[in-house]
Amino acid sequence: MTILGIETSCDETSAAIVDGIRIKSNIISTQMVHQEYGGVVPEFASRAHIRQLLPIMHQALETANIKLSQIQGIAVTYGPGLAGSLLVGLCVAKSLSLQLEVPWVGVNHIEGHILATTLSNRQPAYPYVCLVVSGGHTLLVYVKKPMDYKIIGRTIDDAAGEAFDKVAKILGLGFPGGPAIENIARQGDHTKIRFPRALLDKNNLDFSFSGLKTSVLYHVKSLKQPPSIQQIADISASFQQAVLDVLLKKSIMALQRLQCSDLVLAGGVIRNSNLRDQFQKMVKEKKIKLHLPSPELCTDNAAMIARAGHVHLENGERSSFNLDVNPNLCLDHTVTN
Repeated sequence: MTILGIETSCDETSAAIVDGIRIKSNIISTQMVHQEYGGVVPEFASRAHIRQLLPIMHQALETANIKLSQIQGIAVTYGPGLAGSLLVGLCVAKSLSLQLEVPWVGVNHIEGHILATTLSNRQPAYPYVCLVVSGGHTLLVYVKKPMDYKIIGRTIDDAAGEAFDKVAKILGLGFPGGPAIENIARQGDHTKIRFPRALLDKNNLDFSFSGLKTSVLYHVKSLKQPPSIQQIADISASFQQAVLDVLLKKSIMALQRLQCSDLVLAGGVIRNSNLRDQFQKMVKEKKIKLHLPSPELCTDNAAMIARAGHVHLENGERSSFNLDVNPNLCLDHTVTN
C-alpha cells in the first residue's frame, strides 16, 4: 500500500511517500520564522503550513516518481500538537481522500515517533521499551504488542527538549536550543559543574527537568560577570550530561522492571550525537538491543506518520470525516473509526 503521509503538528511541514517500510520520499521543511522569538509562535506556524504544505506534497510526489492518482491511502497527524497547525494537515488529508476516493486515517504523533525505527530492516522484538524525547514530550512507553502502548513514565514538568530550549535562551545561544547546546558542549567539560539529577532516588520512572533548568539559571546569575565562551561551553556540557544521566538511568530501570531486552529511542532530542553514543555504550555493557532511527527520522517527519498510518489501514481501520484535531491527544487513545 502506497501511503501519503502528512505531518504539521508543530513547526515542521512534512510530506512523505511510504510503501510498507520503504521510504520513497520524505520532505521536511523547518520553519525559520520562529528563531527571532526564541520559540514556536502558534499563529506563525499555522500560516507557514498553509503556504508550504501543498508545494512540499508536490515535491514528495516528484521525488518518489509517482502520481497523486497512485496514492492508495493517506495518513495525517491529528494530535498532539498545536491546534491551528494540526488543522491545516487534517483539512488537506480529508480533501485529498474525497478527491482520490482512498481511505485515510488520523495518526497519533507519538505513535509515529515510536514506529519510526520500524522503517528499517531490523525490527524490535515485542515486548519492548521506548524512550520518547522531544521538545514537547519525555515518555517511557511499554509496547507489549503492535498498537498496544502503556505509558510507564512521563515528565511532571518540562520535557527534555523544552529544557534544552530554555537553557539555550538563558545562555544566549538562540533557538532551537538542542543543536546549539550540543555544538558548544563539545568544547566544554561536563564534569565542571554538578547540576541536579531529579527523581533518581525515587522508585518511579517519571522525569523532571524544571529544577535543572532553574539550577542553570541560578548558576549563571551567580557569576560576577557575563559568562565567557568557555564558561558557556562548560555549563552546556554539564547541563547536557545531567539530562543524559537521567534518561539513561530511567531507561535501564524500565528495562529491568519489565524484563525487556529491546530499547527503542525516538523523538527529536535523539538526534543528539552524545546521547546516541552514550546509549550505544550503555547497551553494550547491559547486553541490550538498541534500536535507533536515523537522525532524519528522529525529528518531526511525515514518513513516520505514513508508517503508522500503514499499520492502521492494513488493520482495517479508517477515520471518519468527523474526526477533529486533538492537541492533547493521549497515546492510548484509539483512532476514531
